[in-house]
Amino acid sequence: MRIHCLLHAPHEGLGTIKLWAKAKGYIITKTCLYNNEQLSLIKDFDLLVIMGGPMSVNDENVYPWLKKEKEFIEFAILKEKAVVGFCLGSQLIANVLGSKIYKNKYKEIGWFDITFTKNSNVINAFNGFPAILKVFQWHQETFDIPKNCIHIANSEYCENQAFSYGKNIIAIQFHLEVTKKDVQNWIKTGRNEITKDKYVQTEQEMLREDRLFDIIKKYNFLLFDNLSRNIKNKKD
Repeated sequence: MRIHCLLHAPHEGLGTIKLWAKAKGYIITKTCLYNNEQLSLIKDFDLLVIMGGPMSVNDENVYPWLKKEKEFIEFAILKEKAVVGFCLGSQLIANVLGSKIYKNKYKEIGWFDITFTKNSNVINAFNGFPAILKVFQWHQETFDIPKNCIHIANSEYCENQAFSYGKNIIAIQFHLEVTKKDVQNWIKTGRNEITKDKYVQTEQEMLREDRLFDIIKKYNFLLFDNLSRNIKNKKD
């Protein structure tokens, strides 16, 4: 399987997605949009992964490449490619599908529980996931669920944590892919965002439990295993 990734910032890499692909022997290519690299050809990949970033979907005036990226994502969806977006990536998918992106009531930074809706049972990408999972968050904006999409997950403080469009297009507001090293880098580059707030943890709280990183790695691998099965079945 050929995987193509869209990257928005030097400090926001692929995390455990890279480990999963390497274990499976899959090919990963990437476009670093922050370096104004050229986008791939749609025919050159089976799965598009859209990573996070510190900017807003609405920042086209500051980051002109956002407009081209949205057009690229829209075309990938039109061509029925599998697409997964994390954080900013999920907001880009939501925006392409017609939803506005706006500030959530609370900023979320740290480890918090999300709850999977009953609807998640019909999306086999989440087969084997528990009803409640503690995940890593780092976002201030949110989205409405676009039309014709399935609401997959919510939390106490952010209603729309994940949705799917069909079975193979998944938008995930939270992070399953991060490693401890990733979070350490995010803290260095985004320390100004870690202000005292209801759902913002301290640096120590974010880094003190290694087991949490092991747990989300397990479920990130499971998510991509399920998706790769979907892609293979579609090809067959």
